[in-house]
Amino acid sequence: MLNSIAAKEFVGETCVVCEEIKLAGIHLYTAFICEECEKGIIHTDTNNPKYKYYLKQLKKVNNPEIYS
Repeated sequence: MLNSIAAKEFVGETCVVCEEIKLAGIHLYTAFICEECEKGIIHTDTNNPKYKYYLKQLKKVNNPEIYS
């Protein structure tokens, strides 16, 4: 039986931007962003129409609540 970390590495995670299952990427708060989308976000100019798409998709990222 695989633990949850090993299972995620084997199966992958769903990217919050492209909504595809990918193996490699970064975690931003509670969301996963694949390497391809991360590179696209970094290299897209603000006047490019794709920039608005990235903003729309990134609004799905929720700040984690802090319980004290």
